[in-house]
Amino acid sequence: MIRQPICVLLAHVDHGKTSILDSIRNTSVADKEAGGITQNITAHSIELNKIQETCGDLLKNINLTIPGILFIDSPGHEAFTTLRKRGGNIADIAILVIDINEGAKPQTLEAIEILKNSKTPFVIAANKIDRVGGFNSNKKPILQNIKEQQEFVLADIETKLYKIVQTLHEQGLQSERFDRVKDHTKQVAIIPCSAKTKDGLPELLMVVSGLAQKFLEQSLETDLEKPAKGTILEVTEEKGIGKTLDVVIYDGKIKQNDTILIGTLNEPIKTKVKCLFKYEKSKLKEQKEVHASAGIKISAPDLDEAIPGMPIRVANKKENEIIKELQQEIDEVTIDTDNEGIIAKADTLGSLEALVSLLKDKEVKIKKAAIGNITKTDIAEASSNEDPLNQIVVGFNVKILEESKDVRIITNEVVYKIVDDIVEYKEKKSKELESKEFENLVKPFKLKIMPGCMFRQLNPAIVGVDVLIGTARAGTPLMTSEGKKLTELKEIQDNKETVSEAKQGKEVAISLPNVTCGRQIKENDVLYSNIPQEDFKKLKKLMKKYLNESEVQLLKEIAKIKRNVNPTWGM
Repeated sequence: MIRQPICVLLAHVDHGKTSILDSIRNTSVADKEAGGITQNITAHSIELNKIQETCGDLLKNINLTIPGILFIDSPGHEAFTTLRKRGGNIADIAILVIDINEGAKPQTLEAIEILKNSKTPFVIAANKIDRVGGFNSNKKPILQNIKEQQEFVLADIETKLYKIVQTLHEQGLQSERFDRVKDHTKQVAIIPCSAKTKDGLPELLMVVSGLAQKFLEQSLETDLEKPAKGTILEVTEEKGIGKTLDVVIYDGKIKQNDTILIGTLNEPIKTKVKCLFKYEKSKLKEQKEVHASAGIKISAPDLDEAIPGMPIRVANKKENEIIKELQQEIDEVTIDTDNEGIIAKADTLGSLEALVSLLKDKEVKIKKAAIGNITKTDIAEASSNEDPLNQIVVGFNVKILEESKDVRIITNEVVYKIVDDIVEYKEKKSKELESKEFENLVKPFKLKIMPGCMFRQLNPAIVGVDVLIGTARAGTPLMTSEGKKLTELKEIQDNKETVSEAKQGKEVAISLPNVTCGRQIKENDVLYSNIPQEDFKKLKKLMKKYLNESEVQLLKEIAKIKRNVNPTWGM
């Protein structure tokens, strides 16, 4: 038999995906969000007769054999990454909803990337056409309706559709208004529509049904009587019921009292189905048995360790075989971590996998990746990293249970924003650390003791110098022009005022402990900063960024002096 194709709706916030689904099934979920089950991921089946009734003459040349379509809606499309099964994603097809007036937004681009990576065929619902200035809804088929608009409205619609086409082109996809598509395997169909006035919704249903019929029919064939396979969408607490699982059943049949196995990161959970529910007009209705494809709610004992994204199987028989299958499926999404790196947290296995994948694309190393909120343990693990660039915890769709001044915490509900933020932070932090490291290095400078400026002979010797190149800094070790270690530049005075540094061109007095004028130093002697070998190696890497040309040449001069004393110095 042929099961219903599974169609997932994705969109940027407030672009109207739930409203579109509401209009198709004649409910008002979007209007009564607070406190209701509709805040969770929901799955609703639109039966074949409802599709035929809605589409009318649009289906006169299409002989639909699919039994209907299972639409899945969620608070955010990050849940799409949770919708997986062995070898790929549960979704057979997707609808990406875009506000025709606002165009693509960050979550739109994220959704396109997810759809491309998962190779899920999709169409674009260009929603809110009723808000195009001057648009008149005349209840006619959408193409005829658009054609009969005033010229300036028609031009505006075409411009806005072209912007969507341009966006997809920039993402490497070809697209066109649905009636202009020549090859559905190469072009994404765009259907202008309005959830509010219902303009274009029959055409949207027609295109999705037609594509499912034409390209997916073979993959939809299944044995509806075999043990069910599914994936957990949500783990929720229902008043009067207790802990429940929102599950998409994509294969087979599940009944009350069935034994089920639920995959975890450790041992599978084994339990029995206490009650089965399906959503009917946004309300839960108890079921004796359910066939694929279906969105259901399962009540069962021992669900404390269940997490979204994990596979679920009916296991009345062949339990050991099914346990192996579950383990193989979980191994597909096993997340490899590094010996060092940041800490990554997410709300589901699927979204954690998506986050880790994107971070690794940016060559961000990950020490630990786990499901759940950001805790004290995560902060401690991050702070234990020796590399300050790895003292970071990132969280996708999770709460921060422990704050920290020392560890950088980056969270967001848009996975791509997290990746952008961490790359930006690491670049900024890297520059700060590099700048700080440079400040602590002994840098090149060159001094000349001016004639007639030996003010004090010893304890300490005080002489007047001309800063020839670089910036002389108090506390810097000095050497002679032959590379002999001399002393430390203890103090600098400029016009009888103590200063920490003196730049090139300055004439200042300096104090030199443990040397005697006339013995170790004389008038017209040239002195150099005595750069340690480790500092020299670091300066070589940073010199183009932080040293001017005369300082670079001086660094080479100092290296030459040093190598005359020790040929391997600085190598």
